[in-house]
Amino acid sequence: MSFFTKIRPVHWQVRGLLLLGRPRQALGRIAEALQANPGDTRALATRAHVLAELGEKPDALKALAELVALEPGQAAGWFNYGFLSEEMGLLEQAETAFQRAIAIDPQLDRAWYGLALSLIRQRRFDEAIPALKKNTELQPMSPYGWYQLARVHVQRQEPEEATKIICHLRRFEPKVAAQLERETGLGGRRLKSA
Repeated sequence: MSFFTKIRPVHWQVRGLLLLGRPRQALGRIAEALQANPGDTRALATRAHVLAELGEKPDALKALAELVALEPGQAAGWFNYGFLSEEMGLLEQAETAFQRAIAIDPQLDRAWYGLALSLIRQRRFDEAIPALKKNTELQPMSPYGWYQLARVHVQRQEPEEATKIICHLRRFEPKVAAQLERETGLGGRRLKSA
């Protein structure tokens, strides 16, 4: 039996079990795949995803650590490692992982956003601004980076900059702009949207 026929069906079985809502059974099949091939990065990634979905974040993070050790040149693995680290409050670890992802793929907008979030949670607002600016440059029509950038400017006591962002958001995300106005109290500060 070739490697392809031996391992490949396991991935399809895992996929089927997940589609049927049987994550624990899928984890069993993933364990079998990893026993047969400990370097199966696809199985490790799937294991991490399933464990995270089940709320078993420390084990998911361990699987991601194994994944990035096996494939240190994959930006997506570092991004996922950073995302889960940030979610678990491991902010310095998240920051490092996002920086690794960015070093591999400087166009990975979500890594810039994740880096900014980890810096914001550490109250390092000055450092978060360049990351948010890069995120909004890469994803100019996504409100998330703009929203966080406005909030950082409020934290830095720069209401004029936050108001400019609110006016910018009114052009394509008026609901997010209105939310920012309510949250920041900057609703009365109207600049021309031209």
